[in-house]
Amino acid sequence: MLDFIYYPVSFILWCWHKVFGLVFGESTAIAWILGIIFLTFTVRGIMFKPFVNQVRSMKKMQDFAPEMKKLQKKYANDKQRQAQEMQKLQKEHGVNPLGSCLPMLLQIPVFIGLNHVLRAFSIMPADGKPKTENYFFTQHDVLSYTNAKLFGVNLGEAVYNGVGVVSGGNAANVGFHWSVLPVALPLMIIASIATHLTARHSVARQNAASATSQTAIMNKLTMYIFPLGVLVFGALFPLGLLFYWLANNGWTLMQQRLVYTKIDKEEAARKVEAAEKRATLGPKPGQKPTAPKVGQKPVQQKKNQPAQTGSQKKVTKAGSAHGFAQTTPAEAAAAKAAEAAEAAAAKADGATVAEATPVATNGQNGSSENGTGVPGLLKDSTRKSGRKRR
Repeated sequence: MLDFIYYPVSFILWCWHKVFGLVFGESTAIAWILGIIFLTFTVRGIMFKPFVNQVRSMKKMQDFAPEMKKLQKKYANDKQRQAQEMQKLQKEHGVNPLGSCLPMLLQIPVFIGLNHVLRAFSIMPADGKPKTENYFFTQHDVLSYTNAKLFGVNLGEAVYNGVGVVSGGNAANVGFHWSVLPVALPLMIIASIATHLTARHSVARQNAASATSQTAIMNKLTMYIFPLGVLVFGALFPLGLLFYWLANNGWTLMQQRLVYTKIDKEEAARKVEAAEKRATLGPKPGQKPTAPKVGQKPVQQKKNQPAQTGSQKKVTKAGSAHGFAQTTPAEAAAAKAAEAAEAAAAKADGATVAEATPVATNGQNGSSENGTGVPGLLKDSTRKSGRKRR
């Protein structure tokens, strides 16, 4: 019924067994073990691209997890509207929830197919005749597998062989085989530890802000329950399938480290590029404002701003189009010196006129003449002689 799975799996295993059989011998356990391991690597290599897409999809989902929480809280009483908004949000971010499950779904058929093919080596026909084929393997290959032993134990044997009855195995082989336990138990323990480390490394990459109660439950299942299940139910796996489990977890752990490191570098590069872009758009530190261009209107002075006096006055240069050229330091010093000289000369002139001009009183309103015959007027220099001229 599942021949479309069994034949491809058996073909890949046959190819790798032939390669390593040329080096170590076809009937040796090491040739079959390396064939199983490289079967795993081949399948995982084919699924490498979907795995990278899975990691990127999970990263995007973690980034907009706070928005998903808001939608869940907003439409808590309307599940249909909540699902619609969730799908809309995922579509906007380009995330496919099924994409994160694809690599795992693809591994399940391979696991089932390899388990069946390895057990089928030991399943004899119902008529009692010798087994002549096992999918892509010939009778010679079947004998090679049954003769390959690891520490005296065949690769197709398990601690408990009752599962083989489901595939049509001989009922006489059902039961515990304690002779397999010394070889299978270390593999079961290592496989359990590898499963825990793989799950722990994946959980450590999760965003704490996006964690939910469902996420916490799944993390505990993958980190503790699944490894315990491998340790317990590993007694039902043939030795060859335990090597597949070890190779699969070893590949996953290595692949996660490589892919996560690459994604982290890409994110760091994007952050640096965004920071450089912001820096180029803004003014540089210590940069002076640019001078006004020709034809630009001058900036009007605010009403409450005090007027400019003295040396603060602007001097219009010749050739200036709008008369707002700024005064240079040399010009300001010359203007200040000229103003001081003018004030001193005016003060001296006023004092001399006051001393030389006699004051006459004509008796009209107590006024005096200014020397011109016009009564009632006071000489400016006489009237202001007692005041300090500014």
